[in-house]
Amino acid sequence: MNIKITDKAVFWFENEMALEPGDGVHFYGKVYGNTEVHDGFSVGMNAEKPEGNLLGKKEINGITYFTSKEDDWFFNRYDLVVDFDDKKEEPIYHFNSSE
Repeated sequence: MNIKITDKAVFWFENEMALEPGDGVHFYGKVYGNTEVHDGFSVGMNAEKPEGNLLGKKEINGITYFTSKEDDWFFNRYDLVVDFDDKKEEPIYHFNSSE
């Protein structure tokens, strides 16, 4: 699984979450909401350092954006693209087939 994060999204995460090199952002599946490929589930995220078995990760400016093996049920068969929605002023998540 690959993770891609646009420059606008990186800027938002670094500023809104006050992230510094060595920090991490964990993306995971959560109950409620919808994505382009999930009904009843949406993307959640927490600021936390990566630990254990990772499913996918991307390091930018010393910050690790990642998913864990426990979230394979949610990200299975997809790559995650994190972008920024200018109108809502928040991250937006896209899923591309990895097959």
